[in-house]
Amino acid sequence: MKKVIVIILIVLALAGLVSFMVWKAQSGYTSVLTGKVVRQDLTTIVSGTGQIKPKTYVNVGATSFGRITHLDVKEGDHVSKGQVLARVENVQPEANVDAQQALIASSKTDVASFVAAEATAKANVEHSKADLEQKRLDWERAQGLYKEGIMAKQDFDAKKAAYDLAVATLAQSDAAALQSRAQTESARAKVTNNQATLRSNVDALDKTVSTAPFNGIVTNLPVREGETVVVGIQNAEGSTLMTLADMSVITAEVKVDETDIVNIQMGQSAEVTVDALPGRVYKGHVTLVGDQAILRSTGIATSQSTTGTEEAKDFKVVITLDTTGDAAKELRPGLSTTAKITTAHKASVLTIPIQALTLHIPETLDATGKPVPPPTPAPGAKPVVPIQGVFTVKDQKGKPHAIFVPVTTGITGATDIEVLSGLVEGQEIITGPFKTMRALKGGALLKRDDTKPSAATPAN
Repeated sequence: MKKVIVIILIVLALAGLVSFMVWKAQSGYTSVLTGKVVRQDLTTIVSGTGQIKPKTYVNVGATSFGRITHLDVKEGDHVSKGQVLARVENVQPEANVDAQQALIASSKTDVASFVAAEATAKANVEHSKADLEQKRLDWERAQGLYKEGIMAKQDFDAKKAAYDLAVATLAQSDAAALQSRAQTESARAKVTNNQATLRSNVDALDKTVSTAPFNGIVTNLPVREGETVVVGIQNAEGSTLMTLADMSVITAEVKVDETDIVNIQMGQSAEVTVDALPGRVYKGHVTLVGDQAILRSTGIATSQSTTGTEEAKDFKVVITLDTTGDAAKELRPGLSTTAKITTAHKASVLTIPIQALTLHIPETLDATGKPVPPPTPAPGAKPVVPIQGVFTVKDQKGKPHAIFVPVTTGITGATDIEVLSGLVEGQEIITGPFKTMRALKGGALLKRDDTKPSAATPAN
């Protein structure tokens, strides 16, 4: 029994000694996660959330005051350009049109009467001219006879008076003709004025009938047949009959964070998903990039805000969907949507995990590979600024050491970032843990942590 106890104690002592030796051997090592510099395709994506909107939509407003007598459509109906949507009572406008048409007919009759009078006046003028010519010849003949003493003074005076009367009669006929012409023009002007009034009355009558300005779908119908509508400002209660949307061109209007808007340009491709239609992906392209920041808390533009509070801002981005026809019939204005905009894409580039990047002040290493403390900066000298880079793994004397390497980067993907310089394909780098990398020094001894993270347990 004593021998067994002694053997157990010896085994425990040896195990403790081995553990101590292992701990001592590893006490100077830093446990890190490592990865490789790989070559792959990289895509930069910017996300935004918003809603489906038609490119063209209009609020069909009331253009006439009155009660709705006919409502020919319902919400969700597809309508064609020129189709009647609603009618408002039109008794008074229709009566005004009928009265004005009767007045025009009467005015045209007056014109015809004055035209006939003008023709009579013209005939009188011609008659007066002929009579004057006859009286002039008689007067000239009388003058010759009177000089020769053949005609009596009394007859001579009678010829002179007849001639003077003919001159006055022609002047009177000319005046009457001018008066008739003026009366005709006045009557015609009245017809023109009445016709203008008729056009106004017809326009007022036409405004009691609302028609579709384009092919589209009725997306909002806030009124009912029998209600009274008024002519007012847009969106005022009682002034909007319905909203008509042209769904032939559909857009997704999303908000993008201010830090990402600089990367978005016109024409960039995008993929749009709709919350109400899971599994569907709609292709599109950017057609508008807003230049006005929108406050995230209120949704109004910064230029319209009266507060000076600094807060998160978004920018509006409009994506026109390439989907048309039957594939777009399921889309409705207002559906919540998420857009993923591809702002950059490169094929077969060197990449590293984003978490491998760190800011660090490179150390000077001595001949043995140990870091040399930096010299004390002179008074007033600018502080040393950390630079961007990664820690690579380099074997020195058979042991892995951390070596800081400055790098320049390019586009950023979801989990990886492009490396433009500083690294080569297949090079081993340190990828974590984050806290360890923050305190890591160049030349530090490393121990690779090959432990794989356990898979998350799925939720019931």
